[in-house]
Amino acid sequence: MLNLSPQNPNEVDQSPMTALHVVEKQKSSKKLIRALGLLFFAAFIVTLLPWTQNIQSSGKVTTLRPEQKPQTINTVISGKVEKWFVKDGDPVRKGDTILFISEIKDDYFDPNLVDRTEQQLKNKELSVISYSDKVSSMDTRVDALIETGRLKLKQAKIKLDQTRLKLKTDSIEYHTAQVNCKIAQTQFDRFEALVKDGVKSQTDLETRRLTLQRAQANQIAAQQKLLQSGNDILDAKVEYNSVEAKFRDEVAKAESDKFTALSDMYQAEVDVTKLQSQVMNYSIRNGMYVILAPQDGIVTKILSNGIGETIKQGDAIATIMPSVYDLAIEMYVRPMDLPLLAKGQHARIQFDGWPSIAFSGWPNSSFGTFGGEVFAIDNFAGEDGTFRVLISPLKNDKPWPKALRVGGGAHSMILLNDVPIGYELWRLVNGFPPEFYAKKETKEKSKK
Repeated sequence: MLNLSPQNPNEVDQSPMTALHVVEKQKSSKKLIRALGLLFFAAFIVTLLPWTQNIQSSGKVTTLRPEQKPQTINTVISGKVEKWFVKDGDPVRKGDTILFISEIKDDYFDPNLVDRTEQQLKNKELSVISYSDKVSSMDTRVDALIETGRLKLKQAKIKLDQTRLKLKTDSIEYHTAQVNCKIAQTQFDRFEALVKDGVKSQTDLETRRLTLQRAQANQIAAQQKLLQSGNDILDAKVEYNSVEAKFRDEVAKAESDKFTALSDMYQAEVDVTKLQSQVMNYSIRNGMYVILAPQDGIVTKILSNGIGETIKQGDAIATIMPSVYDLAIEMYVRPMDLPLLAKGQHARIQFDGWPSIAFSGWPNSSFGTFGGEVFAIDNFAGEDGTFRVLISPLKNDKPWPKALRVGGGAHSMILLNDVPIGYELWRLVNGFPPEFYAKKETKEKSKK
């Protein structure tokens, strides 16, 4: 027990507690309520203040065009380093000599390789001309053979026609001989009957016998001649076929020689094309011993060593940073923020190395930030699941620092919709996404 009840005679004496008496005398309840009211009113006013929603992300400085990024110079051919013409930090212009290398392959050691190859090319071109002339000669020969064969065939045809006409003549003569033989036989038979009757003498009969024998001999001779004419027709046909076959064989052989010459000519033309390609390749290779700067810039780093080092085909020898480039910011956003972005949206950027005081909700009140706008948005996510967004300098805003370099760090804030602070706090507490930002033109089009 603390012995503090009213019945307790041992009550605490409060007379020396002056501070307690002062507090009990003050009417503090009204002042406290007034202070709390003012505080809540100020908080309410603050919740009505505007707040710019934004998407924040860190990124780095890059360039918009690929040819404006740091360029690595590679060797097209293998070689040995003979002489360097630049060093780290040297400014170069397009076409300036970076490095001179020498040949290391034995196929290209000949200093007169191009001249010798050109001579081979000329000889092969002359070979093509010779084959072309040979083809022309073969064409002339084929034409001559065709004309000769045509004449010989015509001659054989005429001879065949002559034998056929002779066969007809001999056939007529044989028929005449047969008729004469029959007449002679009839006359002989009559004379023989008259001799038996005593009308004619034996001498007349012998005369008729001789006449009959001559007629029979003429018939046999005419028959022999007719058979000989038939044999002549067969000989004429055989000769005609022989002339035609010989003509075809000679023409086919000439055509074969012509096609062989054409094949050789085409092969020579292929060789000419190959040699032309070799001459061009050797000439271009000779120009590759001197490695030139591809564009204006500054040599940032030499990647190869000193004199005498052997470099392989495709090896990097130096890095050049272009002297003229358009800067941009490369930032990455989460997939949930991607639907809120659109080309042309404004952003505020803080660069590493430039002092700044940034208020994410009041970008106009920030100091040391630079304006930008969304230039491009990737349509695919990276390996970490984020989407890349490129931000270019904002027109009609203060220019970005000239001392910026590609690869420097940057922090970007893409500006969205303006909402009250109270709404923004309510959204953050509930985990809702920011308000979707859309331009007035887009809204009007959707309404139409």
